[in-house]
Amino acid sequence: MSKASIRRRVIAGGLTTASMMQRLKLMQDARGRGAIFTLHHVRPYQARQPDPNRHLEITPQFLATALRTLWRENYEFIALDQVPERLAAPSSTRPFAAFTLDDAYRNTQTMALPIFEHFEAPCTVFACQGLSNRSHTLWWETLAALVRKADHVELSIDGVTTAVSAQTTDNKQHAFEQIAQRIAQSDEAAAIHALNALALHHGINSVEMVEDAIMSTTELRDFASHPLVTLGAHSVSHRALTKLSNEDLAQDILDSVDYIEGVSGERPTSFAYPYGDARSVDERTAQAVRDAGLKLAVTTKPGTLNAHHQAALYTLPRISLNGYFQTPQHVNALASGIPFKLFRQG
Repeated sequence: MSKASIRRRVIAGGLTTASMMQRLKLMQDARGRGAIFTLHHVRPYQARQPDPNRHLEITPQFLATALRTLWRENYEFIALDQVPERLAAPSSTRPFAAFTLDDAYRNTQTMALPIFEHFEAPCTVFACQGLSNRSHTLWWETLAALVRKADHVELSIDGVTTAVSAQTTDNKQHAFEQIAQRIAQSDEAAAIHALNALALHHGINSVEMVEDAIMSTTELRDFASHPLVTLGAHSVSHRALTKLSNEDLAQDILDSVDYIEGVSGERPTSFAYPYGDARSVDERTAQAVRDAGLKLAVTTKPGTLNAHHQAALYTLPRISLNGYFQTPQHVNALASGIPFKLFRQG
């Protein structure tokens, strides 16, 4: 069984336990004051084997289900930049929900926005400059396409060659996980360059994949004019920020902030760390975001929000709407905050 499969089983068990505890009205304080939700692709699902990025997409129907579920639970839908003042305000019996979407996929506008409109829910879209201007690629999607197509993958990174079989679905899943780990541990830019070259050798054009998936600068400018939409910064390179020098880190963040201001006409107030985990989030990167004049930053560390997060505005948690868990019960369990509290205690 792959690491991803094991992780999904653990999450499923946590959600089931949380649902039971919620029905018994246990750990009610775990919900906190509210939550920031995050998602990536919103589109009708097309089965792929393997599909290592399945967690990064949900269907439009599930997005509508999620918002309806939260609305019925009396959540107030607010813009992300309102979160600090809501955390500082006296506690309210009505929780809040803020919605974010990473990378500015084209289906954010075509599939997700009409649903946010229906529920009058604001959303913040974190656009990555390098993706929107086509100077960088979606390496995780390139790699997934490569392992689906090839029977054998041999990739040289930092002078070390990783050779893996990709003849069966399980082999392909393992190949994806092994190479993704190598990319995370290496010079990321060089590793992605090598991956793109190998993919092209197999007839997979990584730049065309970005052009198909991500809104261009022109499209973003039109999109940002919508009254429910706010653009946030998401770096230029979508690289692991903790590996960058102080100078490169500051430049990557400031350039992305300038880019968003040029697109939307407004200086962004929020930032989403690439990957949102330890690859990009530490005290140094949080300080760089603060130095760039941003108001808050979000991670992918799961959790709900409480008053104590006023002191952690540059490392705010988000709850991911995950493609493997698309039911109202899953939304309720996640919003309850119980799974995250259980995992922390475990």
